[in-house]
Amino acid sequence: MRRINAKQEEKLSKGKVSNQLPKLNVDAAGIDVGSEEHWVAVPEDRAEHPVRSFKCFTADLQAMVQWLRECKIKTVAMESTGVYWIPIFQILDRAGFEVKLVNARHVGVIPTFMRLSAN
Repeated sequence: MRRINAKQEEKLSKGKVSNQLPKLNVDAAGIDVGSEEHWVAVPEDRAEHPVRSFKCFTADLQAMVQWLRECKIKTVAMESTGVYWIPIFQILDRAGFEVKLVNARHVGVIPTFMRLSAN
């Protein structure tokens, strides 16, 4: 598990769009799926560090599930990139989360996700 550093957090906090867009699901988290690690973002009021990364091993994915539960998350949205999303989907679904797969091309137009992906 890795947290973003202060410089990355500052980048994320600049130009926030969260106050400009309506909040449709306040109990939702987003996952940027990667081949070596996954970046997970929860609402800012749910954790001291609302963006964390987790490696791809089963134990790391279980730690991600535990953290999402601690943050009282009910829904998770993630991109369906390659085959990397499959184990995440399976573990989250078995844990009782509502899991939404989204088209990576559509998510890329949202500035917050673009900045998160860039880090």
